[in-house]
Amino acid sequence: MHSASRPPSIDRVLNWTAVSPLIAEYGREPVLAGVRSVLDRARQAARSGDRVDYTEPAVTAQLAVHLSQHNAPRLKRVFNLTGTVLHTNLGRAPRPEEAVEALVMAARHPCALEYDLETGGRGDRDDVVESVLCELTGAEAATVVNNNAAAVFLLLNTLAMRKQVIVSRGELVEIGGAFRVPDIMSRAGAKLVEVGTTNRTHLRDFEAAIGPRSAMLMKVHASNYAIHGLPPACRRQSLRSLRMPTICRS
Repeated sequence: MHSASRPPSIDRVLNWTAVSPLIAEYGREPVLAGVRSVLDRARQAARSGDRVDYTEPAVTAQLAVHLSQHNAPRLKRVFNLTGTVLHTNLGRAPRPEEAVEALVMAARHPCALEYDLETGGRGDRDDVVESVLCELTGAEAATVVNNNAAAVFLLLNTLAMRKQVIVSRGELVEIGGAFRVPDIMSRAGAKLVEVGTTNRTHLRDFEAAIGPRSAMLMKVHASNYAIHGLPPACRRQSLRSLRMPTICRS
């Protein structure tokens, strides 16, 4: 038994009898990291004047809690009471049971992901979904990527590399995890051409901007952002003065 007032060494903790089942369950490296974390927190508490119990039962109990929390599933089931049926932060739409079963099958067994069963040679993983996507969208060809930012990047890079892409100023937004339309466009090698104003863009604005180097017109769907004018009080204040803009609360 170790002293209750002095911290044990990491090697000593790893050799405790009570820690052996934790190593068998989680592995030596995760337990080693857990011991370091538990002892660091204990030392900080001691420096703050708290009484710390460094005995084998106390440290092992804290270590077991740490490992359990650290290895708990990250995704937790919740109830969607937000009023938004297809909520991005909650996983959007639940999958049909047939889709869930297909996912389980693909995760549990080998499958012909990139293998052509007819020729016996290598296939293309897009073949699994391309025909279905083309049927649904009417597109000539299709592929699947991880998220919308990746899709926009590939589209711009493929069709508008070193060319102009025309976008309404009111749609140069930042949404999601710091996804900014101008940044994605720049990294894809496309040249941004802004048209219209922040709150209003007309068809004639696009017509005037189209030229020999124009590759496409880009439309950003207003899915989770909106642009509103100033509240009446701020509008009157702005009209009375030409000073620096004043931040007003609605």
